[in-house]
Amino acid sequence: MIWNNKYSYPRSNRSIINGVRKYMIGSETLPSVTSVLSNTKSSEELASLKLWEQRLGDRAKEIKKESSDRGNALHSYVENYLKGRLNESFFENNEQYKKMANEIITKGIKGRLSEIWGVECNLYFPNKYAGQSDIIGIYDGEPTIIDLKQTNKVKKHDWIQDYYLQISAYSLAHNEVYKTNIKQAVILMCSVDYIYQEFKIQNEVLETYQNLFLGRLKKFNEKFSSN
Repeated sequence: MIWNNKYSYPRSNRSIINGVRKYMIGSETLPSVTSVLSNTKSSEELASLKLWEQRLGDRAKEIKKESSDRGNALHSYVENYLKGRLNESFFENNEQYKKMANEIITKGIKGRLSEIWGVECNLYFPNKYAGQSDIIGIYDGEPTIIDLKQTNKVKKHDWIQDYYLQISAYSLAHNEVYKTNIKQAVILMCSVDYIYQEFKIQNEVLETYQNLFLGRLKKFNEKFSSN
């Protein structure tokens, strides 16, 4: 892997305003991609989530926190690997998130990510939205937006539609601001049982998800403009 800092990704500050995560980039305050998606879920998705929370009670909050903490640790580990900052001790470290991260590194990154443009990159579409992409670079020979995910159980294609919308929004923003032509986005995922999965969308499929995200963005703006 080589680093190629060919694009200048902006700095940002983040805050919660009226329950919505916002990115402050330059003079703009923009809703985050994840906030757009979480605030425009279908009634079926919301009902399913509510039933899950009712069924598990306080344990639901614990699971959410455990997943969030594990995801943050996994992201930091992969970022340090890409930046050459890992400092593992002589003894094997069996922490779960490290083993999960190494599954992603071994099966999804090594030999496939040939060029890195940035890690934890702030992206924005002027006057519309903003977010942070985990990795941007050349993957399997193509310019690619890459997102890292951890999961409690193996996922199916139909279960991760919002993940597709998320990476599609990032690709759309990158193409708009930097005049690129990114046509590929990838999700690299590992479960707590150390099962690696990869989901890739390209070309017309990616464009479809970009348009679907813009539809969700319109719904989000309508919802909050009426509040």
